[in-house]
Amino acid sequence: MQMLTMLAQVAPVVSDKGVGIGGAVIGFGLAAIGAGRGIGQIGGQACEGIARQPEAAGRIGTNMLIAAALVEGVAFGAIVFGFLLAHSL
Repeated sequence: MQMLTMLAQVAPVVSDKGVGIGGAVIGFGLAAIGAGRGIGQIGGQACEGIARQPEAAGRIGTNMLIAAALVEGVAFGAIVFGFLLAHSL
């Protein structure tokens, strides 16, 4: 019974806009972390591939740039979606 009264007191706070904005901020951070990790992994694997096969450096570099652009596009889309979600609250 005591737990129900505690939940009833907390319910108006949980439904406030601040929680939604907090969730959007967490989403922004996760998008940035994911993009940083993805681009770091792309760069590391490209360096490893060039070290193993130096004659393919041009093709590896081109593919690396394309993959990095796709990762950044997804991260940017997630951030824009988060902004739209935060402003619609």
